[in-house]
Amino acid sequence: MTVAQVIAAVCMIAGSALTLVAAIGIARFPDLLARMHAATKPQVLGLMLMMAGLAVGLGSSQITPKVLLVVIFQMLTAPVAAHMVGRAGYRTGKIRSDLLVADELTEDLEAARSREES
Repeated sequence: MTVAQVIAAVCMIAGSALTLVAAIGIARFPDLLARMHAATKPQVLGLMLMMAGLAVGLGSSQITPKVLLVVIFQMLTAPVAAHMVGRAGYRTGKIRSDLLVADELTEDLEAARSREES
């Protein structure tokens, strides 16, 4: 085995492990916000590691830009999607308020309503 193959294998295994952790977190966490965190943070890093392993393992200059585009689009879309899911869940009452440490959105909404009324 060459050094590139070992690096590719380590990246693929680490990426697969993070993706597995994300899947377990989605199935086991108690509420929407925790599940959303599990769906975005380790999943994106797992995908990045798997794509790095793919690029290093194939060693082709043609595949590297395509893999880089996949990673860039994932990094751009995952936080936006998680934010939108969180806001939608908050507005529909799917958030467990007993698990929140700080609820800044409620404070902001109440402040905005009080400004509208005055």
